[in-house]
Amino acid sequence: MKKIVLVLMASLMVCAAFPAFAKPGQTVIVYSSVDEVSAKKILDSFTADTGVTVQFVQLSTGPAYARIKAESSNPQADVWFGAPSENHIIAKEDKLTLAYKGPGFDKLGKEFKDPDGYWRSFYMNPMAFAVNKEVLTRLGAPKPASWADLLNPAYKGQIQLPSPQSSGTAYNMVASLVVMMGEDKAYDYMKKLAPNVQTYTSSGTAPSKAVQVGQCAIAVQFTPAFFEAIEKGFPVEVVFPKEGVWFEAPAISILKGAKNLEGAQALVDWLESVKGQSSFTEKQTYFYPVLAGAKLAKGMPDFDSLKTIDINPIWAGEQKKRLVDRWVQEVLTVK
Repeated sequence: MKKIVLVLMASLMVCAAFPAFAKPGQTVIVYSSVDEVSAKKILDSFTADTGVTVQFVQLSTGPAYARIKAESSNPQADVWFGAPSENHIIAKEDKLTLAYKGPGFDKLGKEFKDPDGYWRSFYMNPMAFAVNKEVLTRLGAPKPASWADLLNPAYKGQIQLPSPQSSGTAYNMVASLVVMMGEDKAYDYMKKLAPNVQTYTSSGTAPSKAVQVGQCAIAVQFTPAFFEAIEKGFPVEVVFPKEGVWFEAPAISILKGAKNLEGAQALVDWLESVKGQSSFTEKQTYFYPVLAGAKLAKGMPDFDSLKTIDINPIWAGEQKKRLVDRWVQEVLTVK
C-alpha cells in the first residue's frame, strides 16, 4: 500500500510540472522570431518535457508579421514565438491573435503581459554594445562607454547595427533613443552616427557574428550572443552605455484560428513555468528569465543592477510604423 501511495505521489508531482492538457503526440506549429539556435534549444526542451512535437519556421519580426497577416483567413501556424512585445500589441489590434491566460499568467509582472491575455513575454534581455578588443587596439581607438561615444570619428565604418525595417531589435534601439533624448534629437543623433555604421543588417543578431570575428569593431544589439561569444573565447567585451538601455521582452501569442490550440496553450503554459524558464540557462541561451526562482547563467550581471530606460510597450507599438518610416526617410538616406 505504501509503495502504491508513493507511486501516485510521484505521478502527481510530474503532472503538476507540465500543462494539464499537454498530451504526448500533439503537434504545434510555430513561427519563431527568436534566433534559430536558441529557438531550437528551447522548443526541443519543451518537447522533451511534454511530449508535444514542435514544427517551427524561422522568420525575423517583419517577415513573420507580414506572413501571419497574409495568412489570417487560413492560418498556417499556431503560435508566434518571439519578437518584441510591441509587435504582439499590433497583432492584437489587427485581430490576429487569441486571448489565453492559463495557470501561470498571474505570476507575471504587469510589464510582461497584456492584461487581457493576448500576449505575454517569456524572457528579457538588455541592449548593449560589444567591442572587439583586438580591433580597437589595431585602430588605436578607445572603448566606448556611452551612446555619445559612438559618434567618435575613430569608429568610422566600424559599427554594425540592425535595421528597424526588418528587425524588432533595431526598433527597440530607435524607440529607446527617442524616449531618452527626445524624438528630434534622437534622429539627429542617428544621422550623425550613420558615417560610423558599416552596415545595417536585416537580422537583429547579425552584428554579434561580425564583431566576434573582427569584421567590425563595435556591434549593438541584445546581449545573449555577446555573452556566448565571450564564453567561446572570442576577444569581445560587453559594454552597457552609461545613459541607460531599454530591454527587450519578447512575447508569445496564440494565433487566431490556430489548428492545434491545445498544443499552443501547452507551449504558453510551459514557458511560464519555472521549469521552462530555467531551460534558458540550462541550454545556454543566455536569456534573462522573467520569473523569480528560475536559473540565471553564471557571469551574467543581475538584471536589476543595470540602468534601464522605462518605456511603455503600448506606446512603442503604436508609434512603430511612424518612427520606422521616419528612420528610412532621414537616417537610411545618409548612407
